[in-house]
Amino acid sequence: MSKIAIVTDSTADLSPAEQAEFGIHVVPLNIHIGDNVYQDGVDLDRESFFHMLRDPSMPAPYTSPPTVQQFVDVYTQAVDALTDDPNEVVDIISIHISREMSKTIDVAQQAALQMVGRANVHIVDSRLTSVGLGLLAKEAAKAIQAGYSIEEVVRMLRGLVNHVYIVFFVETLDFLQRGGQIGPAQVLLGTMLNIKPILMIEEGQIEPLEKVRTREKAIEKLAEFVAEFGYIEHITILHHHGDPSEIEHLMTLIRNERPDVSLDVREYGPVLAVHVGPDALGVMVSEGLTDNPWDV
Repeated sequence: MSKIAIVTDSTADLSPAEQAEFGIHVVPLNIHIGDNVYQDGVDLDRESFFHMLRDPSMPAPYTSPPTVQQFVDVYTQAVDALTDDPNEVVDIISIHISREMSKTIDVAQQAALQMVGRANVHIVDSRLTSVGLGLLAKEAAKAIQAGYSIEEVVRMLRGLVNHVYIVFFVETLDFLQRGGQIGPAQVLLGTMLNIKPILMIEEGQIEPLEKVRTREKAIEKLAEFVAEFGYIEHITILHHHGDPSEIEHLMTLIRNERPDVSLDVREYGPVLAVHVGPDALGVMVSEGLTDNPWDV
């Protein structure tokens, strides 16, 4: 059996338990707050970050990709976990946040060149982030455990990218403006009209889908989005310390339409929060395939 490692980045929102269970190596993105730079999930935990994010006096945070050296370090750890032979070359599947949202993949490609002779690094653009990316990383790990070849796993991933969707709404437009997603005029108009934009990660970018006036209506729109699918493999509700009654209401609406679908609730991480703020609510839908995912 070939030796294949999985590497992803911290935006995948994988818990330490999931990383251990699936043998996934994670390279952290960097979060900048004022003059301080933190490694996501390493020296900045979620609760501390979200507490700072709600502080109006805090400088606007922004993110940057891992450094080349950070990638090389994680790639080396992944290789060392598979073999003690310094002459043995292994395969690494390196799957990351959308290139449209971060330069992480560009840095990964530079780091891959430094691994020549130790690892063949196969880089995959997930066109996603957060639990959508995490789902793909876990599916890759399952496929490797099942004995599929590197070519089969990479082909499967590139097919599954088009069958995972993330839709959400935000409480304020300020964070989207900071991230360059919308302009000041749109923020002013949206604030005056109390607009809650429904957003979707499409073609690797955060795109507007619809606009509503209340959180109640936004929650209904999320449930309607889920109801439009045919066969669904899995649904995840995304939030961070959201109102339990809102989450329960969304769960009820989804279960009324899709009672047999696997459904869980998870918190999104700091990197996505930089773009959408601390009060977003969304869903990730993994669309079931009618044919063999290994043939996509």
